[in-house]
Amino acid sequence: MLNYILHGTPTDKPALLVAHGLYGSARNWGVICKRLSDERQVVAVDLRNHGQSPWTESHSYPEMAEDLAEVIAANGGQMDVIGHSMGGKTAMMLALNHPEMVHRLIVADIAPVPYTHSQIQFIEAMRSVDFDKVERRPDVEAQLAEVGVDPALQSFFTQSLDIPNKGWRLNLDTLARHMPDIMSFPETTAQWQGSALFLSGSNSDYVRREDRETILARFPNARFAKIPGAGHWLHAEKPREFEANARVFLNA
Repeated sequence: MLNYILHGTPTDKPALLVAHGLYGSARNWGVICKRLSDERQVVAVDLRNHGQSPWTESHSYPEMAEDLAEVIAANGGQMDVIGHSMGGKTAMMLALNHPEMVHRLIVADIAPVPYTHSQIQFIEAMRSVDFDKVERRPDVEAQLAEVGVDPALQSFFTQSLDIPNKGWRLNLDTLARHMPDIMSFPETTAQWQGSALFLSGSNSDYVRREDRETILARFPNARFAKIPGAGHWLHAEKPREFEANARVFLNA
């Protein structure tokens, strides 16, 4: 089973499962999860090949959806779900394949469409780190800076450091091999009839207006909102605004 972090205790509201994006972990969502746990229990997962969860040779959205289904089955059988980016695609796949397990769905800055760009350059940057020269986190940030990684991403990536073992808590080999799968989305005719919020950053182009037809074909009860001044990492750039939008939708 996936590794996960529990925040808060069960209440009369549905529990909330949070699925991070590529190169992330449950820890990245700690502040938002703790704040939302004042009303409901929050379960933040490490997706496969990330954090403390198992490393596998495969990394497909149907498999990752089954991983989430296993966590939900072990924690009551139904939850609200938030997924960002890769985690958002996983959450959508979960709702389409296991509609009874998802109460409400928030998809953060991603659509159920293939993307033409790649994130392989960041794997190459992380692979370039010489751990023989690493004693602490700033040593890695300095090496990432040398290969052109933005300071905000340096901080984000180094949350997945495993300094005692001189490596990363990321299965870079599997993620690199399955980058085309990560950037894509499985073809399906399934629909999920529940309440879904597609929450995007106003400065992001990950969810385009022309994607709405595809979204509504799969999620006919979807609604759309944007957080002003936020990009793709909307939950990190505007955490209070993200929390407020999530809270209003989940409590509607």
